[in-house]
Amino acid sequence: MTSDMRITWTLAGSGWADCTLEDRQARVELTASYITSAPEELLTAVARLLAGEPETRAQFEAEPTAYRWIFYREGVDIWTRVLELRHGGDHDNKGTEIWSSQLGIDQLARTMIRCFDEVAQTYGESGYRGKWGEHFPLTELEALRRLWRTYQHPPNDVAGTTDC
Repeated sequence: MTSDMRITWTLAGSGWADCTLEDRQARVELTASYITSAPEELLTAVARLLAGEPETRAQFEAEPTAYRWIFYREGVDIWTRVLELRHGGDHDNKGTEIWSSQLGIDQLARTMIRCFDEVAQTYGESGYRGKWGEHFPLTELEALRRLWRTYQHPPNDVAGTTDC
C-alpha cells in the first residue's frame, strides 16, 4: 500500500483553494470554491470512515467543474477515487477518474490531519477566513483528531470482563 500520500490545501484567492493530492505514483491538482463546504466535507468523510462507515464521499465545486472524492473501506484498508465531473450534479459514471489509491485508514487520517494542521499554521484562523471567506474547519478537524486518537488507542477493556 502507498504510505507517502500527501495532501496540501492552498488558498489561491478570495474564495478559492488549490488542493494537491500526491503519492509515489501520481499527482493531481484540484480546485475548490467556497460555495460549498469542501474542507468540512473532506474532513467529515474521513471521520466517518474512522467511525466504521464502509463508503463515504466529499465534493469540491470548481464552478462548473466538480471533484468528487469517493472512499471505500474494507477493514483497515481504504480505497480512494477522485472523479472530475463537468457539473457537480452529474452521476459518477459521467466523471473521469483522475486519482485512485489504496492505503490504511490510519495513514489517511494522519495525512488529512497533517494537511489541515499545516493550513492552520500557515494562515491562522483569521487569515484563513479572510482569504477563504468562511471559518477554518476547526470543529471538523478536531472531531477527526479525536476519532483518530480513539482509533489509535481504543479504551482498555474493563478488568475482569469477558466476551460472550
